[in-house]
Amino acid sequence: KEVLVQLEDDLVRELDRIAKEKGTNRSDLLRRIARTFVQAEDEARADAELVAAYTAIPQDDNEIEALMTLALEVWPEY
Repeated sequence: KEVLVQLEDDLVRELDRIAKEKGTNRSDLLRRIARTFVQAEDEARADAELVAAYTAIPQDDNEIEALMTLALEVWPEY
């Protein structure tokens, strides 16, 4: 899909310079930047959800210790 975006002249010059250094064009560079931004936002959202979950139900150190003890008992030796 084609999208029209207005950018400042100096930003366009910088994008063109970077695209040239990367051996690509401005459109491809902007697509890659957009994908990277979307992925970063998705990861930040997942991190926030994880923090919220641990805040709502904090980690129980006794439970972790018991699970580690159990794991060591059943983990095969190599």
